[in-house]
Amino acid sequence: MKDPTIEVAEERIGYTFKEKALLEEALTHASRADSRITSNERLEFLGDSVLGLIVCEFLFQEFPKLLEGDMTKIKSVAVSRRTCAKIAREIGLGELLRLGKGMQTDTNLPSSLRAAAIESVIGAIYLDGGYEAAQDFLLPRLVDLIRKAADSGHQQNFKSVLQHVAQEQLETLPSYILLDEKGPDHAKCFEVCVQIGAQRYESSWGQSKKQAEQLAALNALDALGVILAEEDGDVRVVDLELVGEDDDDYD
Repeated sequence: MKDPTIEVAEERIGYTFKEKALLEEALTHASRADSRITSNERLEFLGDSVLGLIVCEFLFQEFPKLLEGDMTKIKSVAVSRRTCAKIAREIGLGELLRLGKGMQTDTNLPSSLRAAAIESVIGAIYLDGGYEAAQDFLLPRLVDLIRKAADSGHQQNFKSVLQHVAQEQLETLPSYILLDEKGPDHAKCFEVCVQIGAQRYESSWGQSKKQAEQLAALNALDALGVILAEEDGDVRVVDLELVGEDDDDYD
């Protein structure tokens, strides 16, 4: 894999860094770094929070009549790994990553790695140019998705959908496993995966255990073929009659 120049990376991201080392760090996977502390993992952690704040502020300002639960549901789509991976794919970020020997090429790079790279870039932009620079990078890529989710009343309770599917198709119930948590007590993030029978599905991070469970349920539904990801990044349940009415589990 070619080692792209910082100038090419800046052109694709659409932002010129004052501190080029921040961008270099954002593009350096742990498999390539001298140590994990010099990889993009710390920037990924920061970028995830910056992404969430920008989306929350936009929702708060743009939709003054939406309740907290509805905003949370729309936010979960905008900040999902799926959406982040889509942005990374659109700007060709995968081929810019600095990966260790033996890592997969851009053609079959895991979506989770692409998504993590976008969050790292967001963190780097925030440190280099501040909140407005991060907004300028993100909002043009998210506004249409957010508005479409709001207009369509994106009310899917993915845990409810998954429970129905598991009962009907697999004759068992899903369980949610807490794998990890990080951050200070007042701002913890949680990693959760779904297990159905002996099968575990891809995990997700969330800013609460319930949010992480919803996103993990979404991953399981994707693996089971119950949802469709449209080209614009929206997520559609194949059978809308499966969607639960209970909002309490989503917060």
